[in-house]
Amino acid sequence: MATKDRAVRQSVTLPARVAQRIRTLARDGRTSASRVLVDLVEAGLEAREAEKRRFMDLADRLARSKDPAEQGRIKKELARLTFGE
Repeated sequence: MATKDRAVRQSVTLPARVAQRIRTLARDGRTSASRVLVDLVEAGLEAREAEKRRFMDLADRLARSKDPAEQGRIKKELARLTFGE
């Protein structure tokens, strides 16, 4: 987890189904719903950053590659990351 920063109060509206899942996770983990939300948001942000790094690494590999077969594989992976296909 990231270093402790100054806390900022933020109000969000969640769909009832999501709020219930958050409360269940909090109860099962014996923690607060707020802590569960912070953990989930941080995990999501880290995942998004990792996905961006993966994309940039693939773009760099594509730019350096001289092998048409490898270029094709990299292009397919970049398309999957971009369009979910």
